[in-house]
Amino acid sequence: MGDFGTVITAMITPFTPEGNVNYDLAGKLASHLVDNGTDTVLVCGTTGESPTLSWDEEYQLFVEVIQAVSGKAQVIAGSGSNSTTEAIAATQKAAKIGVHGSLQVVPYYNKPPQSGLYSHFQAIAKSCPDMPILLYNVPSRTGQNLSPETVVRLAEIDNIVGIKEASGNLDQTSEVRRLTPQEFQIYSGDDSLTLPLLAIGAKGVVSVASHLVGNQIKQMIDSFNLGQIKTATEIHLQLFPLFRALFLTSNPIPVKQALKIIGWDVGSLRLPLLEADMEICQKLKTVLCEMNLV
Repeated sequence: MGDFGTVITAMITPFTPEGNVNYDLAGKLASHLVDNGTDTVLVCGTTGESPTLSWDEEYQLFVEVIQAVSGKAQVIAGSGSNSTTEAIAATQKAAKIGVHGSLQVVPYYNKPPQSGLYSHFQAIAKSCPDMPILLYNVPSRTGQNLSPETVVRLAEIDNIVGIKEASGNLDQTSEVRRLTPQEFQIYSGDDSLTLPLLAIGAKGVVSVASHLVGNQIKQMIDSFNLGQIKTATEIHLQLFPLFRALFLTSNPIPVKQALKIIGWDVGSLRLPLLEADMEICQKLKTVLCEMNLV
């Protein structure tokens, strides 16, 4: 259940000049990603500006992307919430639309204890027993860390198949890998940590940079899995400046600007996010030019 490959792209949400969701372009971008290294498209995650999308907009995006990549790739819906009831309702509706999996973020702002986190994810999993679920641990955004001990307990639930680990803590990820079954999938939530996490048993990455270098990221992971560590390291180091540049400020501000630089008219961002300033734009252009992406 729920084999999402090695490269999951956390897709941006394109907007029209008027600020509406550009569904047509979303479908075209998803198809492009799949043709360039992406195994699975994650829709309405952090990179997709989910906090400022309505539920109706999110469901329509799920439909559009599923249609765009049908038969070529899988689609994961970012249907988590800090309200368990809301997360259950959103995940059940996404399941009816036909998504292949759900990303469930650690509840934010209300800061539940570990027992509450366990009960939250358990309730969602039980409400959608046929839906493969990826946990999403990103304490820098949620204010709460999902502990290895809690992840281990959750991994015992049949349809909780893995985790997007974005704590930046290799010790924590090592402990999760040590204590969970091998089939429990660990994905790096940070492009720059993909190679280090592969070394401790991760399967792949939920990537932002794959909007621009998906084939190279796929090659890096394939090289590592084939035992070609030197090649994988060389690719990582070549891509590292881009990994850093895409997080010069809050994601997805830089990646949207980078896409515009290379010719994708993805529109601006919704408040409270703003477009990249001149300094960040110039830094992005420099890195993209150095990597022959423009």
